[in-house]
Amino acid sequence: MEQLTNKEEEVMQALWKLEKAFVKEIVASLPSDNHYNTVSTIVRNLEEKKYVSHIVYGKTHQYFPLVSKQEYTKRFMNLAMKRYFDNNYKSMVSFFAKEEKISAKELREILDIIENKK
Repeated sequence: MEQLTNKEEEVMQALWKLEKAFVKEIVASLPSDNHYNTVSTIVRNLEEKKYVSHIVYGKTHQYFPLVSKQEYTKRFMNLAMKRYFDNNYKSMVSFFAKEEKISAKELREILDIIENKK
């Protein structure tokens, strides 16, 4: 699975939320101002990368994701773990705690999830 650019990820986020959409619907759902032709090009690139496919309706195409958000997240979180934290989850959690991106309450909730899985 090929890594996506920031713009491709932005379009995929919109498509995962919409589940299936025409380019004009994707453009309307994006947080930043994007031109129709730009988004159309990005969607075609995503199709070449096998992230997206389409159904033809006359002269228009309705796009839908081939890769789930969960599958993409898992793949690239694993890659980030290897690149930035040497595959050490403790290092990752410590990093977010030091950066004050996760609270003690949230850490306790994570511990509850871990302990309840056993």
